[in-house]
Amino acid sequence: MATRIHILVAESSQVLRGGMMAILRRLANLPIEVAEIWEVSDLAQQLVRYRPDVLVVNPAELGTQTPDWLREQSGLTAMKVVALQHTQTPAAILREYDAVFSVYDSLETLREILLRFIQEERSEEDPTDLRQKLTAREKEIVVCVVKGMTNKQIADQLFLSTHTVMTHRKNIASKLQIHSPAGLTIYAIVNKLVDIDEIK
Repeated sequence: MATRIHILVAESSQVLRGGMMAILRRLANLPIEVAEIWEVSDLAQQLVRYRPDVLVVNPAELGTQTPDWLREQSGLTAMKVVALQHTQTPAAILREYDAVFSVYDSLETLREILLRFIQEERSEEDPTDLRQKLTAREKEIVVCVVKGMTNKQIADQLFLSTHTVMTHRKNIASKLQIHSPAGLTIYAIVNKLVDIDEIK
Protein backbone atom coordinates (compact mmCIF):
# COMPACT_ATOMS: atom_id res chain seq x y z
CA MET A 1 0.00 0.00 0.00
CA ALA A 2 1.53 3.28 -1.07
CA THR A 3 -0.70 5.63 0.91
CA ARG A 4 -0.26 6.41 4.57
CA ILE A 5 -3.13 7.11 6.93
CA HIS A 6 -2.76 10.50 8.61
CA ILE A 7 -4.13 10.45 12.16
CA LEU A 8 -4.77 13.54 14.30
CA VAL A 9 -5.23 13.12 18.05
CA ALA A 10 -7.21 16.07 19.48
CA GLU A 11 -7.21 15.95 23.27
CA SER A 12 -6.70 18.70 25.85
CA SER A 13 -5.44 16.35 28.57
CA GLN A 14 -1.68 15.98 28.20
CA VAL A 15 -1.73 12.61 29.96
CA LEU A 16 -4.44 11.15 27.70
CA ARG A 17 -3.00 12.72 24.55
CA GLY A 18 0.51 11.49 25.37
CA GLY A 19 -0.78 8.02 26.14
CA MET A 20 -2.71 7.84 22.88
CA MET A 21 0.31 9.05 20.91
CA ALA A 22 2.51 6.43 22.60
CA ILE A 23 0.02 3.68 21.74
CA LEU A 24 -0.23 4.77 18.11
CA ARG A 25 3.56 4.84 17.79
CA ARG A 26 3.64 1.22 18.95
CA LEU A 27 1.70 0.31 15.80
CA ALA A 28 4.88 0.80 13.75
CA ASN A 29 3.96 -1.91 11.24
CA LEU A 30 0.90 0.04 10.08
CA PRO A 31 1.27 2.74 7.39
CA ILE A 32 0.26 5.63 9.66
CA GLU A 33 1.53 9.11 10.47
CA VAL A 34 0.41 10.71 13.71
CA ALA A 35 0.05 14.33 14.84
CA GLU A 36 -1.44 15.85 17.99
CA ILE A 37 -3.22 19.02 19.06
CA TRP A 38 -4.37 20.08 22.51
CA GLU A 39 -6.61 23.05 21.64
CA VAL A 40 -9.97 21.73 20.44
CA SER A 41 -12.00 24.95 20.59
CA ASP A 42 -11.11 25.76 16.96
CA LEU A 43 -10.99 22.15 15.84
CA ALA A 44 -12.62 22.72 12.43
CA GLN A 45 -9.86 25.19 11.49
CA GLN A 46 -7.19 22.81 12.80
CA LEU A 47 -8.63 20.06 10.61
CA VAL A 48 -8.25 22.27 7.54
CA ARG A 49 -4.60 22.76 8.48
CA TYR A 50 -3.73 19.13 9.27
CA ARG A 51 -6.13 17.41 6.82
CA PRO A 52 -6.20 14.06 8.68
CA ASP A 53 -7.71 10.86 7.33
CA VAL A 54 -8.63 9.87 10.90
CA LEU A 55 -9.49 12.18 13.80
CA VAL A 56 -9.32 10.76 17.34
CA VAL A 57 -11.22 13.00 19.76
CA ASN A 58 -13.03 12.89 23.09
CA PRO A 59 -16.77 13.47 22.41
CA ALA A 60 -17.10 15.37 25.69
CA GLU A 61 -14.72 18.04 24.39
CA LEU A 62 -16.72 18.69 21.23
CA GLY A 63 -19.79 20.04 22.99
CA THR A 64 -22.52 20.36 20.36
CA GLN A 65 -20.16 19.70 17.46
CA THR A 66 -20.75 16.36 15.75
CA PRO A 67 -18.49 14.35 13.43
CA ASP A 68 -20.70 15.30 10.48
CA TRP A 69 -20.48 19.00 11.40
CA LEU A 70 -16.68 18.75 11.58
CA ARG A 71 -16.55 17.06 8.17
CA GLU A 72 -18.79 19.74 6.67
CA GLN A 73 -16.88 22.66 8.20
CA SER A 74 -13.46 21.31 7.24
CA GLY A 75 -14.42 19.98 3.82
CA LEU A 76 -12.97 16.58 4.76
CA THR A 77 -16.00 14.52 3.83
CA ALA A 78 -14.15 11.19 3.89
CA MET A 79 -12.48 11.76 7.27
CA LYS A 80 -13.11 9.01 9.84
CA VAL A 81 -13.81 10.16 13.39
CA VAL A 82 -12.96 7.91 16.34
CA ALA A 83 -14.41 8.67 19.76
CA LEU A 84 -11.72 8.49 22.44
CA GLN A 85 -13.88 7.50 25.36
CA HIS A 86 -12.69 7.89 28.93
CA THR A 87 -15.93 9.03 30.54
CA GLN A 88 -19.49 7.80 30.28
CA THR A 89 -20.89 8.91 26.91
CA PRO A 90 -24.49 8.34 25.80
CA ALA A 91 -24.85 5.61 23.18
CA ALA A 92 -26.81 7.97 20.90
CA ILE A 93 -23.76 10.26 20.68
CA LEU A 94 -21.31 7.41 20.11
CA ARG A 95 -23.40 6.15 17.19
CA GLU A 96 -22.41 9.30 15.27
CA TYR A 97 -18.75 8.19 15.27
CA ASP A 98 -17.07 5.78 12.87
CA ALA A 99 -15.54 3.87 15.77
CA VAL A 100 -15.10 4.08 19.53
CA PHE A 101 -11.83 3.48 21.36
CA SER A 102 -12.00 3.34 25.14
CA VAL A 103 -9.01 3.99 27.37
CA TYR A 104 -9.70 0.48 28.70
CA ASP A 105 -9.44 -1.19 25.28
CA SER A 106 -6.40 -3.18 24.18
CA LEU A 107 -3.79 -2.20 21.63
CA GLU A 108 -5.20 -4.95 19.42
CA THR A 109 -8.62 -3.26 19.39
CA LEU A 110 -7.07 -0.05 18.10
CA ARG A 111 -5.08 -1.98 15.50
CA GLU A 112 -8.29 -3.61 14.23
CA ILE A 113 -10.05 -0.24 13.96
CA LEU A 114 -7.18 1.22 11.93
CA LEU A 115 -6.89 -1.87 9.73
CA ARG A 116 -10.57 -1.53 8.88
CA PHE A 117 -10.05 2.12 7.91
CA ILE A 118 -6.98 1.20 5.82
CA GLN A 119 -8.93 -1.51 4.04
CA GLU A 120 -11.82 0.87 3.31
CA GLU A 121 -9.47 3.53 1.96
CA ARG A 122 -7.63 0.97 -0.16
CA SER A 123 -10.86 -0.27 -1.73
CA GLU A 124 -12.05 3.29 -2.41
CA GLU A 125 -8.82 4.53 -3.99
CA ASP A 126 -8.32 1.61 -6.38
CA PRO A 127 -11.21 -0.67 -7.27
CA THR A 128 -8.80 -2.99 -9.14
CA ASP A 129 -7.82 -5.91 -6.99
CA LEU A 130 -4.03 -5.75 -6.77
CA ARG A 131 -3.93 -9.47 -6.00
CA GLN A 132 -4.55 -10.08 -9.70
CA LYS A 133 -1.16 -8.57 -10.45
CA LEU A 134 0.59 -11.28 -8.49
CA THR A 135 1.14 -14.83 -9.67
CA ALA A 136 0.20 -17.72 -7.41
CA ARG A 137 3.89 -18.23 -6.58
CA GLU A 138 4.32 -14.53 -5.71
CA LYS A 139 1.33 -14.71 -3.38
CA GLU A 140 2.91 -17.72 -1.65
CA ILE A 141 6.11 -15.74 -1.17
CA VAL A 142 4.24 -12.73 0.21
CA VAL A 143 2.61 -15.01 2.80
CA CYS A 144 6.00 -16.45 3.76
CA VAL A 145 7.55 -12.98 4.11
CA VAL A 146 4.64 -11.82 6.27
CA LYS A 147 5.15 -14.85 8.51
CA GLY A 148 8.72 -13.69 9.12
CA MET A 149 10.56 -16.31 7.06
CA THR A 150 14.01 -15.60 5.63
CA ASN A 151 14.79 -15.98 1.91
CA LYS A 152 16.50 -19.31 2.66
CA GLN A 153 13.55 -20.61 4.67
CA ILE A 154 11.17 -19.58 1.86
CA ALA A 155 13.40 -21.29 -0.71
CA ASP A 156 13.49 -24.49 1.33
CA GLN A 157 9.74 -24.55 1.89
CA LEU A 158 8.83 -23.83 -1.74
CA PHE A 159 11.66 -25.93 -3.26
CA LEU A 160 13.24 -22.93 -4.98
CA SER A 161 16.72 -21.47 -5.03
CA THR A 162 17.41 -18.45 -2.83
CA HIS A 163 18.21 -16.49 -5.98
CA THR A 164 14.75 -17.30 -7.40
CA VAL A 165 13.09 -16.18 -4.16
CA MET A 166 15.01 -12.89 -4.31
CA THR A 167 13.93 -12.39 -7.92
CA HIS A 168 10.30 -13.01 -6.99
CA ARG A 169 10.58 -10.52 -4.12
CA LYS A 170 11.97 -7.87 -6.45
CA ASN A 171 9.07 -8.49 -8.86
CA ILE A 172 6.55 -8.25 -6.00
CA ALA A 173 8.05 -4.95 -4.80
CA SER A 174 7.98 -3.61 -8.35
CA LYS A 175 4.37 -4.65 -9.00
CA LEU A 176 2.95 -3.42 -5.70
CA GLN A 177 5.35 -0.55 -5.04
CA ILE A 178 5.78 -1.93 -1.52
CA HIS A 179 9.36 -2.17 -0.33
CA SER A 180 9.14 -3.30 3.28
CA PRO A 181 7.92 -6.37 5.18
CA ALA A 182 5.61 -4.10 7.19
CA GLY A 183 4.01 -2.82 3.99
CA LEU A 184 3.60 -6.37 2.70
CA THR A 185 1.99 -7.32 5.99
CA ILE A 186 -0.69 -4.65 5.57
CA TYR A 187 -1.17 -5.63 1.92
CA ALA A 188 -1.55 -9.30 2.83
CA ILE A 189 -4.07 -8.59 5.59
CA VAL A 190 -6.11 -6.14 3.55
CA ASN A 191 -6.18 -8.50 0.55
CA LYS A 192 -6.97 -11.52 2.73
CA LEU A 193 -3.83 -13.48 1.87
CA VAL A 194 -3.26 -14.08 5.59
CA ASP A 195 -5.25 -13.83 8.77
CA ILE A 196 -3.97 -11.41 11.40
CA ASP A 197 -3.53 -14.37 13.80
CA GLU A 198 -0.93 -15.92 11.46
CA ILE A 199 1.46 -12.99 11.81
CA LYS A 200 4.30 -13.18 14.30
